[in-house]
Amino acid sequence: MATKSKQSIDERLLAAQVAIDNALGDAGISASLNAFGYDQAKLDVGKALHTEAVALVNAQKAEYGDQFEASVAVKAAWDEADAAYMRTFKVARLALKDSAKGQAAMMLSGTRKHSLSGWIEQATAFYSNLLGNADLLAAMAAFGYDQARLAAEQALAQKVVEANLVQEKEKGEAQDATKQRDAKLDALDAWMSDFKAITTVALEEHPQWLEKLGFGAVP
Repeated sequence: MATKSKQSIDERLLAAQVAIDNALGDAGISASLNAFGYDQAKLDVGKALHTEAVALVNAQKAEYGDQFEASVAVKAAWDEADAAYMRTFKVARLALKDSAKGQAAMMLSGTRKHSLSGWIEQATAFYSNLLGNADLLAAMAAFGYDQARLAAEQALAQKVVEANLVQEKEKGEAQDATKQRDAKLDALDAWMSDFKAITTVALEEHPQWLEKLGFGAVP
C-alpha cells in the first residue's frame, strides 16, 4: 500500500508526469524497465492513471467553482428577501398584536433565527400563513400591505429556497468530485510507488536515468 504523500497534488501530478513520460520517451530506460516487466503496456497504465487524475483534479476545481457561485447566489437572494421580510415582520407585529392566531401562525414571537435553515422556516411560515388567511390579510392591508405586495415578497423568499436547493446540489457534486479525485490520486500514488521501487533496481547501474525520471541517484 502506498503511503500518503506529503507533496501537494500539483507536485504529485508533475512528478508522475516526468517519471512516466521520460520512461516512455527514452529507449534505454524503456529497455531496462521492460526486462523487469514494465513494458509499453504497463507504462501506458500509469500514463492513463495520470491523465485520468489530471482530469478529475480539474473537474473537482470546476465543481467547487460552481458551489462558490451557488453560495453567492444564495447570499444575494437571502439579503434581498430578508430586507423585505424584516420590514414586513415589524409591521405584522404591530398589525397583529391582538391576534393570537396571527402571532402563532406567523411565528411573530421570539427572536429571528440567524441560520439559513432557520430563516427559511420562519419566513416561509410567515408568508404562507399570512397569505392563506383573509382576516390576517385584512389586518395587514390597513398598513399598506395588500395581497399582491405580500405575494411578491413571498416570491423573494421562495427564491432563497430554490437557490439553497441549487447550493446543496452543488455541495454534493463537489464532495463527490473530491472523492473521485482522491481515489484516482491514491491509485496513481500506488502505481508510482511500485514503479519507483522497480526502477531503483532496474536502473541501479544508470543513476543518470534515475535522475531523468526524477527519482534521484541511488547511492
